[in-house]
Amino acid sequence: TATAGEFESLQKDLEEVKELLTKATRKRLRDVLMTEKHKLELEIKNQPPPKPKDVAEEDKSLLGGYTVKINNYGWDQSDKFIKIYISLNGVQKLPAENVQVNFTERSFDLLVKNLNGKNYTMTFNNLLKPISVEGSSKKIKTDTVLVMCRKKREEKWDCLTQVEKESKEKEKAAYDTSDPSEGLMNLLKKMYAEGDDEMKRTINKAWVESREKQSKGDIPMDI
Repeated sequence: TATAGEFESLQKDLEEVKELLTKATRKRLRDVLMTEKHKLELEIKNQPPPKPKDVAEEDKSLLGGYTVKINNYGWDQSDKFIKIYISLNGVQKLPAENVQVNFTERSFDLLVKNLNGKNYTMTFNNLLKPISVEGSSKKIKTDTVLVMCRKKREEKWDCLTQVEKESKEKEKAAYDTSDPSEGLMNLLKKMYAEGDDEMKRTINKAWVESREKQSKGDIPMDI
């Protein structure tokens, strides 16, 4: 395949041959020029022009830099919409086509191209409930992208995704037991596991004091 420079050179040669043909009067010279003209035309035909450099460069700049995954967002809901707010400085200055959102019935993904030399993406899969693809949209505000997911049914969402729902249910199950002391025990275990040294010392102290009081018969054993 010809490079841009080679293709341009062939085109210029062809133009020059055509110009000489208009000036040549002797048959032998015209025959030579006609042969050269056909040869050049065939060569150009067999070598389609490469993609112009400026278009290739433009594409590259559009997806230039590196891609940043968006993890921070806020959300809210009305009867008809789930609204996700994503903060991006200067996003309102971008051309509209640089901010794209694709919706499916249970997901959406956002792509913001070439904002301060970076691309930004966010994907939400397994939305808690189905959404209307046609009724969903995006709005660009000052330093913010607002993704509007149209609810298929006008009902309250407790969270955004199935994963969040399952996570909340597991956490709730850990403390929801028929025995209140067991629920408290689970909570203390979690606090102990996740706490720092100070927290562990405090829980140990409370545990020891409780055991001592229980052994003296001062209070019933709750923990």
